[in-house]
Amino acid sequence: MSDLPTNLTCPTHVRAIDFRHVLVLVDYRTGRVQCLLPAAAAQWTRAARTGTSDGMTPALLQRLLHTGMLTPTSTATPWPTPADAAPTARRSAGTEYLAGASRPPRAPLRASAAAATALAAVFALKHAGDAALAMQRVTTALMAAAVTGEHAATGEQIHAAVLAVRRVGWFSPGRTACLEESAAATLLLASRRLSATWCHGVAPDPVRLHAWVQTADGDPVAEPPTTRAYTPVLTIGGTHHHQP
Repeated sequence: MSDLPTNLTCPTHVRAIDFRHVLVLVDYRTGRVQCLLPAAAAQWTRAARTGTSDGMTPALLQRLLHTGMLTPTSTATPWPTPADAAPTARRSAGTEYLAGASRPPRAPLRASAAAATALAAVFALKHAGDAALAMQRVTTALMAAAVTGEHAATGEQIHAAVLAVRRVGWFSPGRTACLEESAAATLLLASRRLSATWCHGVAPDPVRLHAWVQTADGDPVAEPPTTRAYTPVLTIGGTHHHQP
């Protein structure tokens, strides 16, 4: 195992969230997820503080290097220790909204057409290149859209956008789950110069992922209360002033 690197770092597109009983790593380039139990999580946290593989088992190090959660470096390069999950996320286990599980109410024709365009744009982003990097293309587009918003969207505006996307997603032949739905709603709002906060988070027991849209005040829109069981790991947007 002498060929394994001693100095390493964690790429900036990898985020870590600590639920105490499990450490969840999310790669926002590939969408890949790794879960580390407490012993392995302790090794990750120690490596984050030192930027070295000292004390990490060869098997764990090999796995993290292979999956891209860690990369070799010429010098020790510490990275941020894992973020703590919100207390509600550590103790809650609910059922999130299942996109496409029930037929949404009708939306105005004009709103539906705009929503269909936004959803088609998300589909195009996901299939425009290497399938392994679809998540990166979507989040890059959301970051670009975030700077176009001149005003923060109200809860009513976000709600209307989400419902419009859900309506057209019901008839879409492609996969329309929470990622596609929330991204399309965010792009739809951006096309109107409105900004919202797009969130991607993790909940435990079992470990699961969810994406949603919320107001600048942090209130999830068109989501069940159980969405608060998710700790946001990546948030995009939500930096503009409220509308007058």
